Amino acid sequence: MDLATLLGLLLGLGGLIGGFLLEGGHAGMLLVETAAIIVFGGTFGATAISFTTEELKKIPYFLKMVFVTEKINYTSTLDLLLETANRARREGLLSLESFLEEIDNDFIVRGLQLVIDGTDPELTKNMLEMEIEAFENREKVGHDIFITAGGFAPTMGIIGTVMGLVHVLSNVSDPDKLASAIAVAFLATLYGVASANVLWIPFANKLKIKAEKKLLLMELIVEGILSIQAGENPRVIKEKLITFIPIDERESMSEQQQGQEMEM
Repeated sequence: MDLATLLGLLLGLGGLIGGFLLEGGHAGMLLVETAAIIVFGGTFGATAISFTTEELKKIPYFLKMVFVTEKINYTSTLDLLLETANRARREGLLSLESFLEEIDNDFIVRGLQLVIDGTDPELTKNMLEMEIEAFENREKVGHDIFITAGGFAPTMGIIGTVMGLVHVLSNVSDPDKLASAIAVAFLATLYGVASANVLWIPFANKLKIKAEKKLLLMELIVEGILSIQAGENPRVIKEKLITFIPIDERESMSEQQQGQEMEM
C-alpha cells in the first residue's frame, strides 16, 4: 500500500468533513443521493466518452498503481549493469547468453539479447527507445483519464446545482423548506469540486510521478546496454550511469561506499 496516497486521502477527506463538523454540521447533511448520482454519473459518463473502450479497460490497473507502492531501485540496477559489463569485458558479449536467466528485469533481458545477437548499435538504440515510448504512451493514458475526470467533475457539480435550484424554484409554495432545499442543491457543487481536487487530479499526478521514475530507470538501462555493446570501461560506465540516479539515492550510494572503504 502506498502510504502517501492513503495518508493524503485521510487528511484531505478528513479535513473537509472534520471542518464541516466543527462548524456545527452533521455527516448526514453531506449525504445526498441525487447529487452524487448527477456528479459522479455525469463525470464517469463524460470521461468514458472521451476515451476508447480499450483505454477504459485499463482503469483498474491504473487505480492499482495509485495505491500500490512499487520500489524502484536505481542502485541495484546500476550494480547489475556493471556486473554485466565486467563479464562482457572478461568473457565477451556471447558469454552473456547464460547470464540472462539470472536477470529478472525483462527490459534489460531484451536489450542484452539484442546485443548478444549482434544487432547494430543504432538499431538497438532505436528499438529500446521505441519500447520506452510505448511504455510512456501506455502510462500517459492513466494520467489523461484521471485529469479528464478532474476537469469534468466541477462542471458536473455546477450542472447538478443548477438542476437542484430549478427544482427548488419551481416549488416555492413552502418557504420554510426553501433554505434547506437550496443547501442540498449546492451539495452537487461540493461533490464536484471536492472529488476533482481530492481524488481525480491527485490520482493523475501520482501516476505521472511514478511513470517518470520508471522512465528514468529505463533510460539508465538503455545507456548502460549501449555502453556495454560499445565495450566501454566499466568504471566509465559507472560514472556515466550515476548521472541518471536521483540525488538522494546518489548520496546514499556515496555514504555506503565510504562505509565499505572504512571497513577495509
